[in-house]
Amino acid sequence: MINQSTFHTAGINKTTKVVTITLNPALDLTGHLPCINNGGVSLVDKGSLHAAGKGVNVAKVLAELGADVTVTGFLGTDNQELFCQLFEQLGATDKFIRVSGSTRINVKLVEHSGSVSDINFPGVEVTQNALVEFEKTLLSLADAHDYFVLAGSLPPGVSAELCASWIKKLRSLNKKVIFDSSRTALMVGVDAQPWLIKPNEEELSQLMEIPKTDASACKQAAEELAHKVENIVVSMGADGVMWLNQGQWLQAKPPKMEVVSTVGAGDTLVAGLCWGHMQEMNKTDLLQFATALSALAVTQVGVGIASLEQLHTLQKQTQIDIISQ
Repeated sequence: MINQSTFHTAGINKTTKVVTITLNPALDLTGHLPCINNGGVSLVDKGSLHAAGKGVNVAKVLAELGADVTVTGFLGTDNQELFCQLFEQLGATDKFIRVSGSTRINVKLVEHSGSVSDINFPGVEVTQNALVEFEKTLLSLADAHDYFVLAGSLPPGVSAELCASWIKKLRSLNKKVIFDSSRTALMVGVDAQPWLIKPNEEELSQLMEIPKTDASACKQAAEELAHKVENIVVSMGADGVMWLNQGQWLQAKPPKMEVVSTVGAGDTLVAGLCWGHMQEMNKTDLLQFATALSALAVTQVGVGIASLEQLHTLQKQTQIDIISQ
């Protein structure tokens, strides 16, 4: 665990309390190999199996930053041990709803070139009783929390419309909802007006039904959403991050990194954005911090803050620009 006090800043309304929602968690089976032999046998150099899912990854980084994290969503009872161990290790409050069956196992194949191939399975079936219990839990947590991170895909039994209804309910209670999903879930969820979204270029192009093009096209697409979403953060890989808020664009570009794995880099960015807002950082420092945190993530295997010293160095090297409309 890193020295958490380093990341606390002064502020009257700052908070460390946050809820992360992972509706469709997964055990990630990650294999590292020279290259994939399509249609044949691929030999893995090393592998690991660990509790994951986008919201779980966000929770891990937030906990390492010093957040008081509560985790919720749906977990299969048959293989929950690794999740329980992780939550205990993080000191996170476990409010996951248990459902019958096994939480899915996703496969990630990381080639030496840095290319990652994901094989994602559907997830455990969520029953009507579990949905009722989850919504009750969510609204109960709203009594003592202002920040909610809803991240990842939807499991069988949870429609995009139902997910959007939870965003609406939290927003009606004046909660800040950070929503990080894709495809139909993102398209329907945006209409519920979450406080912040973080699509990458591909997700934004799918959402706006435009070809995946350059930063200029991403800007134009994001600006069309600004009447629905207060904060739109577009992650562009090695080209950095763009953030639209109150009609102003900021762009952050980290130094060139030696990529080991991009798995979890987007989740790390979400955690950095959330923590920066919770700690009331000014906009420039916040984007610089979150972008550096995400850049650091690609230099390692697994999600977490490996080197505090390297993070501080990356913050100083991350360029921030105000870009015109």
